[in-house]
Amino acid sequence: MASVTSLTASVDQRLATALQAALPDAGSADPLLRRSDRADFQANGILALAKKAKANPRELAGQVVDALPADDVIQDVEVSGPGFLNITVTDRAITANLAARAADDEGRLGVPRAEHPGTTVIDYAQPNVAKEMHVGHLRSAVIGDAVVQILEFTGESVVRRHHIGDWGTQFGMLIQHLIEHPHELDHGEGDARDGQTAMSNLDRLYKAARAQFDADEEFKTRARRRVVDLQAGDPETRARWQKFVDESKLYFYSVFDKLDMEIHDEDVVGESGYNDMLDETCRLLEESGVAVRSEGALCVFFDDVKGPDGQPVPLIVRKSDGGYGYAATDLSAIRDRVFRLKANTLLYVVDARQSLHFRMVFETARRAGWLNDDVKAQQLAFGTVLGKDGKPFKTRAGATVRLEDLLDEAVERASAVVREKARDLTEEEIAERGTQVGIGAVKYADLSTSASRDYKFDLDQMVSLHGDTSVYLQYAYARIQSILRRAGEARPVAHPELELAEAERALGLHVDAFAETVAEAAAEYAPHKLASYLYQLASLYTTFYEKCHVLNADTKAQKENRLFLCDITAKTLHQGVALLGIRTPERL
Repeated sequence: MASVTSLTASVDQRLATALQAALPDAGSADPLLRRSDRADFQANGILALAKKAKANPRELAGQVVDALPADDVIQDVEVSGPGFLNITVTDRAITANLAARAADDEGRLGVPRAEHPGTTVIDYAQPNVAKEMHVGHLRSAVIGDAVVQILEFTGESVVRRHHIGDWGTQFGMLIQHLIEHPHELDHGEGDARDGQTAMSNLDRLYKAARAQFDADEEFKTRARRRVVDLQAGDPETRARWQKFVDESKLYFYSVFDKLDMEIHDEDVVGESGYNDMLDETCRLLEESGVAVRSEGALCVFFDDVKGPDGQPVPLIVRKSDGGYGYAATDLSAIRDRVFRLKANTLLYVVDARQSLHFRMVFETARRAGWLNDDVKAQQLAFGTVLGKDGKPFKTRAGATVRLEDLLDEAVERASAVVREKARDLTEEEIAERGTQVGIGAVKYADLSTSASRDYKFDLDQMVSLHGDTSVYLQYAYARIQSILRRAGEARPVAHPELELAEAERALGLHVDAFAETVAEAAAEYAPHKLASYLYQLASLYTTFYEKCHVLNADTKAQKENRLFLCDITAKTLHQGVALLGIRTPERL
């Protein structure tokens, strides 16, 4: 089915045509249409156009009104102030548009696919090999997954990338320790192969290796040599390194599974994936003059990047000892994503503290010609997770909070809320709903805040039935499902001929804005805009539910139409919340 033209787009198109008729020399004039509290819409573009044409704005507004077509979309237009237009659409247009969305046989609610989709590579969910995931890993995973879902829904071809597989000094330390203690990661027959056991083994080995590294200078030297062997592709070193990666992935995947996220092996590409490209990347940068040698290292300099002493701070692509830094890997990854994967857009969901590094890497790639007007790279920099005290989230002892502990507590709190409200749910169903509500609460708290801002992690607020929480959205959806079940023989049927109550109009107009909201969230990589839309949708539904009798409506047609409004709202909530990676239980 073709996409449905929203009421905003329909009104905008009619106004643009009327403006063209009133001011033929204005070209394609923008009416500057927006939603309004005074009417359904307000057009603010006439004042600027009148000034340009040296015309009286109120007279021009009147001419535009006269030129509007007489049809079933616009009911009334009022000229106010210096040429503003307050526009009210017909009840028929609202219901008819929603009916067209409901009739979408693809289940997309009339949301169009992008006219010119491209290929986006998105780098997100980047835990550290051989280390436990902590609260700092939460945002990259949650924001990245939501952006992936939203972009794919709009028709974009998305390639996921998870930077798992670093190798640096710590890996030389770990591998050397494992070579000297070869049975540290062995598994006996019948030993558990779950994520938590894998992490316990890695943690034990890491502590032992760190103690040896700090206490033994000769071991420290051997460990550093082992990093060079790793980058050079020494078979024994690579085999030991792969053992760490495989053990870590067992653990990572178990945590991502708790987060209700899918991570696939083919999408996991760390530093090792670009190792064979590093030398060529350096050669290309040096031959083109983008990088120069400085004190034995290969560097890129920037006029606007200086240290506290006023001296230039370069991006070091290759160190003076011949080793490669993160910059060489990141630049090689850009080459791979642009030339092999044919990406138009590169997104990096990475902590804001890495902003300078990425700014330098992107500028280097632009100078080299790998990024240009046709291929863009952007960091989706995210802020810090804070505790209730407004400081970086830590345990009472001051340690970093383990991500698994945090997720388990969220599920426990949510299960208590579900149990308190549950009427006909079994213990198994309470546990299932508790997981969906708890994980949804954690994700939504993150996604309802602009990614660039810090946010406070407050589980009590997150699992609240009141306020801007995923639980509020989930209960709104479950309430609608309950009404639809209790409707008996009555079915949701749209009746465009009916007049709508104020609460029905407000709800219907907001549902109709779903497609535009999804498009905006996709274009700006802004899941928080979709979250805000969904919270307002649930709030408008609550008002509708309180003010408009559904099952006890005055007539059969009104009952069917209100059931239809319930149904299209539920479908919109379900689809929108799914794009944020959150589930909507049918019963709560």
